[in-house]
Amino acid sequence: MRRIIFHIDVNNAFLSWSAVYRLSKGETLDIRTIPSVIGGDEASRRGVVLAKSNAAKKFGVVTGESIYTAKKKCPDLMVFPKNSDAYSYYSNEVIKIFQEYTDYIERYSIDESFLDVTALAGKEPYRLAYEIKERIKKELGFTVNVGISDNKILAKMASEFEKPDKIHTLYRSEIKEKLWPLPIEELFMVGKQATKRLKDMYIFTIGDLANYDPSLLKQKFKSYGELIWKYANGLGEEEINYQEEEAKVISNELTLPKDVQSKTEAAEVLKELADKLGRRIRALNRYCTTIGVHIKTSEFINYSHQKKLKTATCSTAVIYNTALELFEKKWQYEPVRLLGISLSGLCEEAIEQTSFFSDSGVGMIKEQKLDKVLDSLKDKYGDEIISKLSLREDKSGKRS
Repeated sequence: MRRIIFHIDVNNAFLSWSAVYRLSKGETLDIRTIPSVIGGDEASRRGVVLAKSNAAKKFGVVTGESIYTAKKKCPDLMVFPKNSDAYSYYSNEVIKIFQEYTDYIERYSIDESFLDVTALAGKEPYRLAYEIKERIKKELGFTVNVGISDNKILAKMASEFEKPDKIHTLYRSEIKEKLWPLPIEELFMVGKQATKRLKDMYIFTIGDLANYDPSLLKQKFKSYGELIWKYANGLGEEEINYQEEEAKVISNELTLPKDVQSKTEAAEVLKELADKLGRRIRALNRYCTTIGVHIKTSEFINYSHQKKLKTATCSTAVIYNTALELFEKKWQYEPVRLLGISLSGLCEEAIEQTSFFSDSGVGMIKEQKLDKVLDSLKDKYGDEIISKLSLREDKSGKRS
């Protein structure tokens, strides 16, 4: 199975996070819409531009220049101090969304991360990237770029293509078309000094570098020459350097495009959530002993309900049926804005309190084996290859 790596980068993070924070505190002006910068110590003239709005960029304001020179270019420029607490908060909120999809997360910097979504993406990584991107925009109020590839370096370069709020792919098979025509200075790790030296060697594009003799590059630049030659050829690290922590809870929530007002609509949402969580817990080779449902109403009232199982499970059907049962018990028929399912009490074995040879035990084993077969098929051929028409049994006990 081809590895699927996402590189997700917050667009103009410091300015976006400052804007969202100010709006959350009741400000009416979105500083992203005016000539503005995030910077420090304007009075001493030592402050530099840490981030700039698109409106400021049009005046020629650049990141890293002094506030003093930036104001010379744009006299009406608004300067706002950095807010480290807000940046840390929003960075962590993004990670929380990532954790609903995968445990394989490498936090590359405060505003960018690598995700290994191989077990979840199947043949539709673009659709998964779109879902994550739109959730961040809707729930947190700012945008991200997503780069998709089969290794980290290509995923990162893909996320640097057209911005903001975009998704790009850059697989090894796309390098010649998408990467090689670009100017050499757009290659990751190639700065101004290296660009000048490379151009002196008649290396003007990434393709020129990729097709250059690597031994000559190594002779000229030592190990750095070999590194950038590899990057130009799409060769890079594939493993995500994630923190090895034992997950205590796996959850997934969905903010709905319109309020759910019927049990039938809620059942469809819960079915989608249960399928994703089932695939995720099976990819981790874990079972859960408790299933919970979280509901947020259109009035932003939150309530949850959970159930402890007699038998640990990783079955999508059990997750779905239990979640729907909990929803039916808790729902007060008000419009629902958000639905979520959580799996907790994670363990490595499905320890039966009843006999494995009972009808329920045998049924559970068959159900979970079937789920794993379906996971494999979806990973190979995409989610649409197989549709389980219904996860619920009718009153006669037959699958419908």
